[in-house]
Amino acid sequence: MHLIALLKEYAQTPSTTVPDWMIGCFKRHCITFANGLSDMHTRVFWLQGRNLTIDLRLPLIEDQVRQPFHDCQPTQLQQLANYEGWSADSHWQDDQLSWSGGTSFQLHNRWPEPAILHRVGNCMMEFAPSGAYVEDWRFQENQNGPLISLRLLEERDLHSGELRHLDGALIITGNWAGLVLGRAKHSFELAPDQQLRDLVKDYADQSHALDALFNFETSIAHGSLEQGFVIRHSNRFERTDEQLCPMDGFEFDATNNQIIQTLTSGNTQIQRRFTIDTLEPEFRFCHDSPWTGKAADWFNHEKVTLGRYLKQIN
Repeated sequence: MHLIALLKEYAQTPSTTVPDWMIGCFKRHCITFANGLSDMHTRVFWLQGRNLTIDLRLPLIEDQVRQPFHDCQPTQLQQLANYEGWSADSHWQDDQLSWSGGTSFQLHNRWPEPAILHRVGNCMMEFAPSGAYVEDWRFQENQNGPLISLRLLEERDLHSGELRHLDGALIITGNWAGLVLGRAKHSFELAPDQQLRDLVKDYADQSHALDALFNFETSIAHGSLEQGFVIRHSNRFERTDEQLCPMDGFEFDATNNQIIQTLTSGNTQIQRRFTIDTLEPEFRFCHDSPWTGKAADWFNHEKVTLGRYLKQIN
């Protein structure tokens, strides 16, 4: 079944959700720290479903490692080991967004604070409660469209039964989509607060360990349900310009209220099983934010100077 048909037949919305103005794809414009320093270059994307988040953080494209990890030198492996990508359950309470569970490419939590969020127009400001930083996010949606948010339980090889990925997410918000495929179970022990870059250094000459450590994907793609989504950014550079995933091969498991997708990867037939956060054929994304009549009157009265250099910044 194509995902479009699945949406039409099995649409559902959860009873709990983050606010609608928080849902969609955001790209970070800037982060400023309490020490006065700012970063406007790291490539950061945030996809938000009703109760599920995908996050990807990469260097500038020209600074990214372009070959698969098994072809990398030790210094390149260290670069890759500092990339960030994750998915997690999101919780909106007391005007703060926090996260729990999920799966992350990093082995320790680099962003432990909840988020205080405020939306103005296409700009969403995120404040750390400690005052450590503020992030300026820009809304990327330019039209309404589907909202799909699925939590990946597992991915298995249908022939061998091998577990390929454990935990992750598939989120589609209009013309943007994100996919997270978490690591399968591994055979080595992790110490508390173990950092990925240290493990990669320790196991640099053990290919089986590196296979397990880098068995993780976070990709952000652009496109549509009709034409598919093409990857624009990924912690696995070799996936850039490929299709995120097929838009067909889906079925609804009524017994467990889950989604199953069967697809081919190389010469292997695999199956992904998802739980449902939301399946909505048409979502009205919040492209702007409300303001009072008095504020609108002020803007119109002063627009000769206020509008001198106005443009939308994404």
